[in-house]
Amino acid sequence: MSDDSFIREVNEELRQDQFKALWRRYGAIIIAAAAFAVLGTGGYVAYEQWTEARANRSGDAFARALELAEQGESEQALQVLEELQETGYGAYPVLARLRAATTLAESGNPEEAVAMFDAVANDSSVIGPLRDIARLRAALLLVDHGSYADVAARAEALTGESHDMRHTAREALALAAWKEGNRENALALFSQVADDPQAPPGARQRAEMMSELITASDAESG
Repeated sequence: MSDDSFIREVNEELRQDQFKALWRRYGAIIIAAAAFAVLGTGGYVAYEQWTEARANRSGDAFARALELAEQGESEQALQVLEELQETGYGAYPVLARLRAATTLAESGNPEEAVAMFDAVANDSSVIGPLRDIARLRAALLLVDHGSYADVAARAEALTGESHDMRHTAREALALAAWKEGNRENALALFSQVADDPQAPPGARQRAEMMSELITASDAESG
């Protein structure tokens, strides 16, 4: 046997002995780490499937409630929405509360609807945009079923120059002011909507029309 062959065999034996020693020392850790990685991946996939299934069930239930409400089956829709508030996944419980309030309003129960919108608006666990939507929906209902003060208590916080809902909030306040005979306040609020270039075209048109109507009514009465 040549010197080179002998040296290679010795090196190979040394590598095997080192590997065996390392395996005896760290083999259990390596196996545990591999098992943990497999279980972790499997657990993540299972969790993803579970959450997706819950979201799908909640989405189906919400769609069913909307369908029932559109068909005039308010009581059945409210039952589905009530269950969804308890068992729904993600944002669906809050959406169910908002839709339940809308269903109550559509079925002739504005006071209950306002109370439910207020409950969402005052719930600190609900994200800000949904709380603002609840405030605005309550304010719009109170234009017909409350006083200017009632509307202002919900809508004034939404009328800031940078708020996305300012146009509708100002429109609600203007209508409530006009309803109570406060024409100057109504005209000022409608003007804010009409003069805002970022207001939706429909909102600007309504504001201009209402301003003309109020002005014409004043001229006739004068």
